[in-house]
Amino acid sequence: QVQLVESGGGLVQAGGSLRLSCAASGRTFSSYAMGWFRQAPGKEREFVAAINWSGTNTYYPHSVKGRFTISRDNAKNTVYLQMNSLKPEDTAVYYCTADRAIVTASAGHEYWGQGTQVTVSA
Repeated sequence: QVQLVESGGGLVQAGGSLRLSCAASGRTFSSYAMGWFRQAPGKEREFVAAINWSGTNTYYPHSVKGRFTISRDNAKNTVYLQMNSLKPEDTAVYYCTADRAIVTASAGHEYWGQGTQVTVSA
């Protein structure tokens, strides 16, 4: 069993930065691929970033590539999402996920966090 708790969300002006954290419980964190997803009001949940178990491979959609960076610290059981050059369209609830392999689809994840709100003002 893995429990995921996100933090670091908040209100930021366009062009600003935020760093989200996702703390995982359990001693097997380092065996999981981790991901970030987001869901804006009235929209479907979408893939934001993913990282393999060792941190050597990362994946991003075009919409955030070059602005967002996913990383992990297996010693701290934590995955991060550094978000720079934020835009109003990045406003959403951000969720982290844990899976045995990289999953970029919005469904079919083993574990989800409860989410953290990110609001970017114009």
